[in-house]
Amino acid sequence: MAHLPSRRRLALAVPVVLSLTASLGFLPAAASAAPRAASTTEAAEAGALAYVVNTKTDRHTLASVKRAVVAHGGTVVAAYDKIGVLVVHSAAPDFGAKIRAVRGVQSAGATRTTPLKAAGTTDEGAVQVLSKEEEAKLAGKAAGGQEPLEADQWDLRAIGADKAAKINPGSRKVTVAVIDTGVDDTHPDLAPNFSASQSANCVGGVADTSPGAWRPYDPDEDYHGTHVAGEIAAARNGVGVAGVAPNVKVAGIKVSDPNDGLFYPENVVCAFVFAADHGVEITNNSYYVDPWLYNCMDDPDQRAIVDAVNRAQQYAQRKGILSVASAGNSNHDLDSDAIVDTSSPDDGTPVTRTIDPHECFDVPTQLPGVVTVSATGVDNIKSYYSSYGKGVVDVAAPGGDGRYQIPDTPSKNGRVLSTLPNNSYGFLQGTSMAAPHVAGVAALLKSEHPWAGPQALQALLKAQADNPGCPASYDQDGDGTQDATCEGGRRVNGFYGYGIVNALRAVK
Repeated sequence: MAHLPSRRRLALAVPVVLSLTASLGFLPAAASAAPRAASTTEAAEAGALAYVVNTKTDRHTLASVKRAVVAHGGTVVAAYDKIGVLVVHSAAPDFGAKIRAVRGVQSAGATRTTPLKAAGTTDEGAVQVLSKEEEAKLAGKAAGGQEPLEADQWDLRAIGADKAAKINPGSRKVTVAVIDTGVDDTHPDLAPNFSASQSANCVGGVADTSPGAWRPYDPDEDYHGTHVAGEIAAARNGVGVAGVAPNVKVAGIKVSDPNDGLFYPENVVCAFVFAADHGVEITNNSYYVDPWLYNCMDDPDQRAIVDAVNRAQQYAQRKGILSVASAGNSNHDLDSDAIVDTSSPDDGTPVTRTIDPHECFDVPTQLPGVVTVSATGVDNIKSYYSSYGKGVVDVAAPGGDGRYQIPDTPSKNGRVLSTLPNNSYGFLQGTSMAAPHVAGVAALLKSEHPWAGPQALQALLKAQADNPGCPASYDQDGDGTQDATCEGGRRVNGFYGYGIVNALRAVK
């Protein structure tokens, strides 16, 4: 999004998985997590905060905790009983402390640091929109068999997606849900593959499936999700661009707040549960859950956020979903001993803090089972902005690097070209753009191996990747200082994980 230019996504190393498992315990098994018996009325009190309250899942405990919420001045907005997550609004200043003391409550905390207003994405820099004149000029450069604007899609060629489409463009039985700012399903490159029945607006924590609810609030500002959707599944229909998996279905689940564009925890909980209950196979997550870039387990509010979103995404995994997330645009080493976070909380006044990324987690990317993706440019080198980390990044993919890696294409633009709302096209870069390339390759793998569950798909992703190995030098700006340090070997390392995904290999 233009108003959130440097949102990012991370992943988890094995030590993080163990830490989360130890911290959160085993989540309850669930058959259905759809919200029921819950009010969808927004909190009317001025100055109300939103909370997630995480409980045991037996009927008696849930009923007791719901009564306690009301008794302590709260309103239940949504109840995901099967995973034990309640979305609550309360203006009571001591609500968090009181509800945490209630029997059966396992964690609870505010999802914002500032009150609800009356009614984060991982792209780097502003969008560059193609004018109609530029589109027409570029279309004249297309080779035989290419989409009109494909000559500028260096990213497809970098992972063999153009060749893969001739072998297997993907199955109509596979759907990738874009959890994001909304998707413009009227775009001619997306309309052929869009699945309205698997799309919703989850803002506020309750799914709205009314027609068009999944579309961007403001197409001029909320273009991020439409760009991501096009990278995954723009149709090969003689119009505009092509996606990595141009025949699979794509859905849109909107989670960005209409007032500030942020991705609050209750919205993301709703999105994972909705995707799981509506037959989605893969989710793309090019954002982090606001308001904390890293959620520290020693803080009760941040711990509750990790707990709630983890319950939802693990529910999605149990329903067969593979979730893909972007590693982030801060050039952080996610396996380091300490990271300085200057951006949190992003819904109020940020404070500078030093965190341990093994104890403070970027959500959802550092949750167990989520695929974390770093970004590369046309030269198959880590993009200057991309976060990284040995044992944290799983795979890499083209996200663009318009500063140091410039392709020999008609526009000579090192960023990624894709769809925008209102029948437009434009360039963006970021780990936001890398994740959908991986989601697209995962969709091709799922098309080839329909039996494969989330763990098998993740293993297949890693097996087909090409690892360039750590570069001898990573001095992108040429000032004599290394801009990042890659640790690991040719098989697995901190810059690329198991390697850069390969769409052609995925379908062979």
